[in-house]
This record gives sequence, structure tokens and C-alpha cells, in this order.
Amino acid sequence: MRILLFTGKGGVGKTTVAAATAVRAASAGHRTLVMSTDPAHSLADSFDIPLTSQAQQISINLWAEQIDAQERLESNWRDIQDFVVSFLNWTGVDAVEAEELSVIPGLDEIFSLTDVKRHADSGRFDLLVVDCAPTAETLRLLSLPEAMNWYIERIFPVERRLVKTIRPLLTRLTSMPIADDRIFAAVERLHRNLDGVRQLLTNERMSSVRLVVNPEKMVIAEAKRTYTYLSLFGYRVDAVVVNRIIPEEVEDPYFGKWKDIQREHLETVRDSFQPVPILTARLFDREMVGIDLLAEMGAEVYGDQDATAILHRDEPMRIRKQGTSYVLSLRLPFTEKGELEVFRKADELFLRVGSYKRNLVLPHTLQRLEVKEASFVGDRLEIRFARDAGTPARAGSR
Repeated sequence: MRILLFTGKGGVGKTTVAAATAVRAASAGHRTLVMSTDPAHSLADSFDIPLTSQAQQISINLWAEQIDAQERLESNWRDIQDFVVSFLNWTGVDAVEAEELSVIPGLDEIFSLTDVKRHADSGRFDLLVVDCAPTAETLRLLSLPEAMNWYIERIFPVERRLVKTIRPLLTRLTSMPIADDRIFAAVERLHRNLDGVRQLLTNERMSSVRLVVNPEKMVIAEAKRTYTYLSLFGYRVDAVVVNRIIPEEVEDPYFGKWKDIQREHLETVRDSFQPVPILTARLFDREMVGIDLLAEMGAEVYGDQDATAILHRDEPMRIRKQGTSYVLSLRLPFTEKGELEVFRKADELFLRVGSYKRNLVLPHTLQRLEVKEASFVGDRLEIRFARDAGTPARAGSR
């Protein structure tokens, strides 16, 4: 099975490219589901047919859905939300305010990702095409499963044991609502779903991200930042689609300057993202709406290529032995030294690039060693781990 995620700055034609990819894959015989996790759904507009929150067949081998984020929120968060509301009510917060405060902003979008796992587990489809939200929201979605995983594995077990121990005492001393096993079970279930999504989307044999850009300076700059953050969290970009290129046959003098500017930006994209393949689509003379026109666009983008193929193989993180040391190598393209922070704490490595932070649990081999140096080699951050001089080897180490 393949999963393709499409993201890009708002307004670049991300949804159209995702829909065109789905149409092309379906016409090649792949059972394809295209789904939108973007709160501002426009997938139905691309196909020019109404869509619901359930997968519905719209053509041969092609299904589509626009996820109802509120509906997913209800099914995944209700038990936890009821507890939070009751606690806020106990502290004196008004019922309406408590209802609003019990939902973390953006949480509804995050739950839409659980549909990816559900459909992947069903085995009904050969390909899932995910029309993601614009880049900032997508990055928040994709970074949450790992952040929640850290909390669940380290803090959650302690909290659960503590509550179980003191609940009998607290129930006699206070009327404050105390989380019970049903609440903890709901949190664990949510964690399993999101962690399952993370494992699917970071699987190199299954999932790829495709960035959609226009040949514009600001759009390209945002795409480069997105590429960096996706690499930080282990997501693989296998293509960049440059959309809305003014065709060479357009000879109107009005567009002459624009064509020159676009030509420069297209060269920048090729230089910046190599060796990632650069796919292109011209600016059409009409809106590409409906299956027939989307099929035309799919042919424009992919040419003779299989839209479902892995177009580029990358390795965001790898570990190699170097003499008596080990080197942890992370692909972090377009990262300036000043915006990077790296430090070690116990068995974890903390990395911050810009406003995004990742906690890496080190493999056992590296946990026994000390960080000696970190430097950039090309677009990769390389961190060398070695044993302190004079430190005896631990049992089982080499």
C-alpha cells in the first residue's frame, strides 16, 4: 500500500494536484482513496461533486472523503473532554466556557489523521492520497504523535499510578473530580491511534510527502522551511511539484517579465531541492475542475511516470560506526547554524530547529556513549558519540 501526502502554502493548488494524482492512479488500476484533512475543504470543489465525511466511490477505482474534524473530535476526545469539563466546573468555570476550554486549538484537525490509520488497516485501498492543510497546520499535525508518544511513555504511567494510589484518600477529602481508568484508557487509545499514524507516515516503503509550490519567492522559502521540519521528524519528501508555470507559447508582452521571473525561481527550486525530483504543471487556461480535467493535469504533472511510485528515496536519519565512534546523521536541509539547538539529557537527544523541537530516544548503543562533537556536512547534521578516554567498557559493550 502507498500513502501520499500533499502539502504547501495556501493557494498554490495543493488540492488540485492531490486530486489529479488520485485520478491518474485510479485510471492506472489502483484502488485509490483521496481524503482531505484541510479544515477549509476544497476537495469537493475540485471534483465538482458533493462529498461527505465517509469514503464514497466517485469513479472507477476512485473514492473520496472530506473528513469531518468535529465528528472525529467527538469520537476520540469525548470521554477526556467530559472529565476536563467536570473539573473546570468544579473550579468554578462557567459551563459554556468550560466546554470551550476543554478543546485544545487544532485538536480537531489532529484527529482527522486517525482516518489514515483506519483506512490503511482496512486493506480496501492500494493508495491513500491525503490533501493536507497548509504547511503550518500540517507540521503541527505531523509533529504531535511523537510529542504525545514522549508524554505517554514517560509521564503518563507515573500519573496513573499516583492517581490510583491517592484516589481513595482524595475522594474522602474533596469533591474534586479525579480521573478514573476509563479516562486513562481513552488517553491510551488516542495514543495508540496517533502513534500508529506516525509509524505509517514515517515508513519509507509506504509513505511519501509531495510539496506543492508556485514559482514565487515567498512560496519557495516556505517550502524550504517545510522540507527542513519534515526531515527533522523523519518524513520523506519524494517530489516537489511546481504548479502554474506560464507556458512558453504565451507570447503576450504583459507576461514576458513574469516568465523571466518564473524561470529564475524554477532554477532556484531545482538547485535547492536536488536530488529530489522536480515535477511541473503549466498554468492552464481554465480551472481544472472535474475528473476529465484532473486527468489532464495528472498527465501534465507525471508524464510517463507512475504517480504511485517512490520517486526519490531519502534517509532523514542514519547511524554509522566510524572507528571506535558512532555518528548519528540527520538530514536538515536549509538549516542555519544559529537556528539549531542540540543537547543531550540522559538517554535522549533534544533538537530544536526554529520553533520546532524533537526529542530523540537514543539507541542503546549510543546511550552508553558521550556526545563529542556536532557539525554540518553538506545538508546533514552529524553528531559524533564516543566513550570518554579512560572510561572502562560496560558489560556487553564493544
